[in-house]
Amino acid sequence: MALSLAVAMLGLGYASVPLYRIFCQVTGFGGTPQIASEAKAAAVNATGETISVRFDSNTAPDMPWQFKPEQVTETAQLGERKIAFFIARNNSDKPVTGQASYNVEPEQAAPYFNKIQCFCFTKQTLQPGEEVRMPVTYYVDPAILKDENAKGVEQVTLSYTFHKLDESGS
Repeated sequence: MALSLAVAMLGLGYASVPLYRIFCQVTGFGGTPQIASEAKAAAVNATGETISVRFDSNTAPDMPWQFKPEQVTETAQLGERKIAFFIARNNSDKPVTGQASYNVEPEQAAPYFNKIQCFCFTKQTLQPGEEVRMPVTYYVDPAILKDENAKGVEQVTLSYTFHKLDESGS
């Protein structure tokens, strides 16, 4: 009985991380932005209202990449599709694979920040010395104007952190 309980708790521990990630992506909880389809994005109309979007980039301590946004801020009309670019460079002498985690601040703006396409959706492998330009296509949903909790939000920060992935299979 105790062994069954221990195995069940271990299984729940492993399952909790992906389940929490899915919950955050669906609800925007914890600063996780929404992922929008092309069809959903096409159905949103731009308004005259604008918001400032700030781009933040980080790398985990073991990640031998340089990673930065092409521009630190841009102004976007609510509902307008925008493309921002980030530059990544592998400074090591070996191929390195990584994946970016992402977050939106302030947290109350996260449900309205929609990514259509993003380098963060898949792992990225850079060869030694390789530099790449990586796009993210997004829009901020005009529904943010109707949310009492998001009133007064004038700037949204989209933050990425690249983490090294172990590709050895171990």
